[in-house]
Amino acid sequence: MASLPNSSLFLVVAVLIMLGITNVWAGVFTLHNGCTHTVWPGTLSGKGGASGFALSPGESRQLQFSRGWSGRFWASTGCNFDASGNGRCVTGDCGGLRCAGGGVTPTTLAEFTIANRSADNDFYDVSLVDGYNVDLGIQPSGGSGDCQYAGCVADLNSNCPQPLQVTDSGSVVACKSACARFNTPEYCCTGDHNTSATCPPTQYSQIFKKACPKAYSYAYDDVTSTFTCAGSDYLITFCPSS
Repeated sequence: MASLPNSSLFLVVAVLIMLGITNVWAGVFTLHNGCTHTVWPGTLSGKGGASGFALSPGESRQLQFSRGWSGRFWASTGCNFDASGNGRCVTGDCGGLRCAGGGVTPTTLAEFTIANRSADNDFYDVSLVDGYNVDLGIQPSGGSGDCQYAGCVADLNSNCPQPLQVTDSGSVVACKSACARFNTPEYCCTGDHNTSATCPPTQYSQIFKKACPKAYSYAYDDVTSTFTCAGSDYLITFCPSS
């Protein structure tokens, strides 16, 4: 690609300064596989773009998005793809290796809303609203503000209530949310239960919350589950407990 003349480059920089968007890129997102098995991370942006790839045990991949980006990350497991990337996964399936959309529940999610300016707060959380398949942690670094670790490092599969269990070859490989399992307003916080006052924690969400107090256990679990940090890089680790 041909380089811009100095005068044109100066004009571009001047326009960016006037628009207040000199810092176009957000921090670096590092996805790390701490599991003892391969996982297939998927990403889905708030505007609908999806992607996916494989991560071997101990392997990491760095990604970067523009400021104002929002989206989610998850790990698919038990995947089997052909040379063209076609196939399926036991948990978190998203329509092939490169993902055609969001992962099929249940999946543990890392969710982000990145600020438009580096001085403003990003919002992030680990969510079990769509269920659980692997433990997951988010560690901010280099930012300012509260910048707490967010995660679910407990093995919820081993303590999953029988009605919520997803099994493969006799083993529990994921734990559904009560909403995904029963699809009723009191568990999904819909209809007459669409406010925090009318949708309190349930026996199932309380099991999730007890195991993972810093993760979203159901739709209105905001107070102890949403975290903020400004100008940070983020390490997202699948199976940090390993």
